[in-house]
Amino acid sequence: MASLNKVMLIGRLGQDPECKEVTNGLVANFTIATNEYWNDKQGQKQESTEWHKIVVWGKQAELAQSFLKKGSQVYVEGKNQTSSWETQTGETRYKTEVSVHKIQFLDSKQSDGETQTKHDIMDYAPKQPAAATQPHKNQMGDDIPF
Repeated sequence: MASLNKVMLIGRLGQDPECKEVTNGLVANFTIATNEYWNDKQGQKQESTEWHKIVVWGKQAELAQSFLKKGSQVYVEGKNQTSSWETQTGETRYKTEVSVHKIQFLDSKQSDGETQTKHDIMDYAPKQPAAATQPHKNQMGDDIPF
């Protein structure tokens, strides 16, 4: 049976990204808050906030460090990853975080009076091969009209 480990989140950063150089290159860590809203049985608005630990590697970590700050809105896509370690007292500790492979910066910025969305510039996910982006042709060789 197949399995899937995929996480997609849109939220706001809880703090500025913390970056450090490691053997495999640059790594950035930060948290994202996602909110859920609903009305309870009495009709009162309720809110719940969930915090997610995020880890980003390489060029994306460098860009996160340059462009993201506390409060920035971001879309991340990746997988849940859990690690464990033993403390000096012999306790086993666990940490679950989202290991990101795609990140989009969703905040807008002003430049020369025009609003430009950062994610139009900063989406560094792997792109589809060129063949997959070519228009489909029907048997007659004409472009499909939609």
